[in-house]
Amino acid sequence: MRRVRDGDEALMRPHEGRPLHSRTERPAERPTRPAERPAERPPTGRPAQRRAEPPLPPAPGAEQHPALDLANTALTLPGGQSADLLDTPSAARHWLAARGLAPDAADLGETCAGRLRALREQVRALLAARTDAHPAPAEALAALNHALTLAPAASLLHWSPDRGLYRAAAHPTTQIVEHALAALAADAADLLTGPDAERLTACGSPPCNRYLLRHGRRHWCSIRCGDRARAARAYARRTRRDTAE
Repeated sequence: MRRVRDGDEALMRPHEGRPLHSRTERPAERPTRPAERPAERPPTGRPAQRRAEPPLPPAPGAEQHPALDLANTALTLPGGQSADLLDTPSAARHWLAARGLAPDAADLGETCAGRLRALREQVRALLAARTDAHPAPAEALAALNHALTLAPAASLLHWSPDRGLYRAAAHPTTQIVEHALAALAADAADLLTGPDAERLTACGSPPCNRYLLRHGRRHWCSIRCGDRARAARAYARRTRRDTAE
């Protein structure tokens, strides 16, 4: 008969409120991970676009011709990036107000901002046709001519107690965008048919897609683009030299 030792007997006796084993083993605690933030989803609608930082200065000629400035609000940037300076109603209102084409407090909705962007694309099409010596697209011509008719070309006759009879362009608050589109279309027509048309050119530093008025031999829109163009030419020369050796 097997003899029970004192220690074993103690383990076999029932214990009130205590486990049968004198030592309990606690499972090893797993290290806790910090809570992971859910991946942020891009907002719905148009894809997010990055604005140029710091912003590019106006291209040569853009300060004299708002239509040229309008064409340059859709930017193609290095690294496959792009920027649209009219991508929201607020941005479009700010752009128009900064050029005296709309009051600062103008109530501009997405429909109006979309009309401004649509005119921009037609102006760009006409600028591209002019610089590439191609026929002007019929759709772009029709869109520009339609914009020209949105506001009266002549100043109207008015009367007020303090000024008497005077002439001023009609500018009702309900037609702010129409007047802005008409003014931009008129400037585009003047640019394309006036003496500055001979100086109109596209920036020669890919991937930049801005237009400018050429001064001398310069055919890029900014110092940044000029530096990139010179660097590209230097790299091409080194590549040709290394290949020849």
